[in-house]
Amino acid sequence: MLLSPHTLPENTLVLSVSRHTFIIAEAGVNHNGSREQALALVDAAARAGADAVKFQTFRSELLTTARAPKAAYQARNTGEGGNQLAMLKALELSVADHEALVVACRARGIEFMSTPFEPESARFLVETLNVARLKVASGEITNGPLLLQLARSHKPIVLSTGMATLQEVREALGVIAFGYVAPPDAAPNPKAFRDALKSPSGKAALGDKVTVLHCTSEYPAPPESINLHAMTTLAKTFGLPVGLSDHSEGIAVSVAAVGLGAVMIEKHFTLDKALPGPDHKASLTPAELTALVAAVRVAEQALGDPKKQPTASELSTRRVARKSLVAMKAITAGEPFTSENLGIKRPGNGVAPMELWSYLGRHSPRAYEIDDLIDPLPAKAS
Repeated sequence: MLLSPHTLPENTLVLSVSRHTFIIAEAGVNHNGSREQALALVDAAARAGADAVKFQTFRSELLTTARAPKAAYQARNTGEGGNQLAMLKALELSVADHEALVVACRARGIEFMSTPFEPESARFLVETLNVARLKVASGEITNGPLLLQLARSHKPIVLSTGMATLQEVREALGVIAFGYVAPPDAAPNPKAFRDALKSPSGKAALGDKVTVLHCTSEYPAPPESINLHAMTTLAKTFGLPVGLSDHSEGIAVSVAAVGLGAVMIEKHFTLDKALPGPDHKASLTPAELTALVAAVRVAEQALGDPKKQPTASELSTRRVARKSLVAMKAITAGEPFTSENLGIKRPGNGVAPMELWSYLGRHSPRAYEIDDLIDPLPAKAS
């Protein structure tokens, strides 16, 4: 569920209460190129209660050169160096694989998502599979032509911002705003992007359709590198819904992000962390994914209402736990109230102890036995 805060001024922090956090179970390439394993990941995500399961759509030869080396974490997690091309080729899903996954997702009641990495895959997701929304990977945030292509589809976009500066996020949003609102024959250029980002129509389109995910592009990401407050900065700066693409170990960081206002959480998961491949070791198991969903749902309930007031469930406790003014000894009618004959004891359904000083020196209007609750003072005549 995407929020639509386009009616808010820029620099407004978009926080939401009583809302459903959209949880994306990131299967990514953890299928290891196997359709059966990919289908099992769909089943696991659905059983865990995730809102969507996301894969990656690419043609290796269009994505990387034969000379591009593996990322450090890819080499570390696969146990070997070499280039990206050979690794990615083994992780491709075919057209038929994608179609089978879409059918499986529909049957399990979970949204199918995928991240395109080049124009051909983007067209396939938009025109052939007609996905509900598009995810931009952190590595593509400076890929202006791809951002423009995705925005011109007019589908909602989830923009991941790992490795990016605030200015790079601003520039990416400018391209996306332009793609949403400019005529198809409008010439793309930096000034047009900036103008689109500032325009009322551009802001409205972004507010309706874009969610920005904070992300730390390390696998796994150490807690001290997460910088969750940067998610808050994104919300304040752009006035857009924000979330977290969480690459940390465990579920604590994702739950904390929900507490800070995340409307979307994306988290890698796998069937088995011991499987070969670049992402398995930094992923949740199905049981951990289930625990994440459950914890997020509890956090949503706990966020509650921003008003500070006693809840209905507290009222009976308040009567028991608080105290009242009571007679510490027998008090006769007309006797002055003093610190010796007035005291403070439970229960709390009488006059609050905060009123003690208003009673001292006044004359008791009636007699009290020890431990009797003291009556409220009569209202002053106006």
